[in-house]
Amino acid sequence: MRSFEPGGSAVVVGAGGGIGAALVSGLLQTEAFSSVWALSRDGDTGRDGRLRRGRIDVGDEPSIAAACLSLSLGVEQGAGPIRLVIVATGMLHRPGMQPEKTYRALDADALMLSYRINAIGPALVAKHMLPLLARPGRAVFAALSARVGSIGDNRTGGWHGYRASKAALNMILLNLAIETQRRAPDTLVVGLHPGTVDSGLSRPFQRGVAEDRLFTPAHSADRLLAVIDGLGAGDSGRVLDWSGQVVVP
Repeated sequence: MRSFEPGGSAVVVGAGGGIGAALVSGLLQTEAFSSVWALSRDGDTGRDGRLRRGRIDVGDEPSIAAACLSLSLGVEQGAGPIRLVIVATGMLHRPGMQPEKTYRALDADALMLSYRINAIGPALVAKHMLPLLARPGRAVFAALSARVGSIGDNRTGGWHGYRASKAALNMILLNLAIETQRRAPDTLVVGLHPGTVDSGLSRPFQRGVAEDRLFTPAHSADRLLAVIDGLGAGDSGRVLDWSGQVVVP
């Protein structure tokens, strides 16, 4: 990754997931950052060379604030200014909760949980992490979104909570991009659609996915990092897919 000034830090929130772990691995392979922070809800803490591990729970704002305090201390102790944050969290299903096939399956608690994890969590991460991003100089705040969060691209309906929460995330990212541009013109805020990745999130729903469109986490992560590296100022506020195509303008 050549678009970032050398000597900075990258942060992956949700490093315990398939894509998150692959993003951490990809960032370590690039050698573009002096430190790579891998933050997860249940992970270990500590340091191993350029890799720094810590804990964060995007459903708990005090946990987010504590993680950001650790990041600040790390920067003060020589980890390098933070130039890239990727929020790689998300939820489509869990035991006892499946995507709704019809409005008759709508449930208030399930909807609230979808919003809490897919929209509110990344928003609160941005609240605490955007002030930490280095400036002047290029910096990027990115969050994993989904093509199904595009209102204009919706042709089949269903998956109400996931679609709506990702659409909410897309609007939050656009708002963040507009506000951030006024304060830090070199900072970009984007959403990223990773494609259909062979992970726990998509595994029950892979039937009918073409073989060449079912990505390994490593492949998806490599493509997303390439998209981040190629971002221009006009991309801030957009959602782009793994190939660099605009999903939400």
